[in-house]
Amino acid sequence: MNAHADGAASAAAPYYLPTGDEVEVFEQCHAQGLAVMLKGPTGCGKTRFVEYMAWRLKRPLITISCHDDLSASDLIGRFLIKNDGTVWQDGPLTRAVRDGALCYLDEVVEARQDTVVVLHPLTDHRRLLPIDKTGEVLEAAPGFGLVVSYNPGYQRMLKDLKPSTRQRFVALDFDFPAPEVEARIVAQEGAIAEPDARALVQLATRLRALRDRGLAEVPSTRLLVAAAQLSARGVELRRACLHAIVAPLSDEASLVAAMRDLVDATFV
Repeated sequence: MNAHADGAASAAAPYYLPTGDEVEVFEQCHAQGLAVMLKGPTGCGKTRFVEYMAWRLKRPLITISCHDDLSASDLIGRFLIKNDGTVWQDGPLTRAVRDGALCYLDEVVEARQDTVVVLHPLTDHRRLLPIDKTGEVLEAAPGFGLVVSYNPGYQRMLKDLKPSTRQRFVALDFDFPAPEVEARIVAQEGAIAEPDARALVQLATRLRALRDRGLAEVPSTRLLVAAAQLSARGVELRRACLHAIVAPLSDEASLVAAMRDLVDATFV
């Protein structure tokens, strides 16, 4: 499990451009104590949105990267053996409940179903976290919020959340931004000129059409920013695209060749 906490009051807001009513809906969910589910493709801005909302709401943020070995104890906590006995150590979910932080479980469907079930008492009117090992029942502190995310396109063939879990969340759908918005994001985050940012987005639009040809994951805004950052440090833009966009997406020879052709057509 990877978990980290970010401070609530960073000096500057994380850069995020709203694409709809997601900011308003999230604020209302937080005010009403409703859990939120973010659905959308990898690298489309879900994590950055949570970071922005934590800043906007002035709440600490605890992020947990889920995986198939994630256990309930990883979330809630465990007894540790010390020289003079045992001591209880809170897990990241418990710390968030105690401190009134936002707890963000990234790619929640990667976790085992028996692990996800521990979230249920926190997603309804009870807002409780039972800690079986200590007998404690924690009531969520004011300001606590539960947010989960997943990629439905990728997960549909592999794993999915049970309906009994899905219906405990208000869902916000995310997708890649409109081209003009995505270009602004790439220019800002990658520190490159607008024309180069627009060219990267044009390339991404062409590459995303390869999904029908078997490309499992299409290029994310995150990959475009990585290519832009390489370019800003002096790597020629076409080579930056090959290293930061094409190579991470596939090892299949025909797909790599098709993507290289699209890079060449974009940066003639």
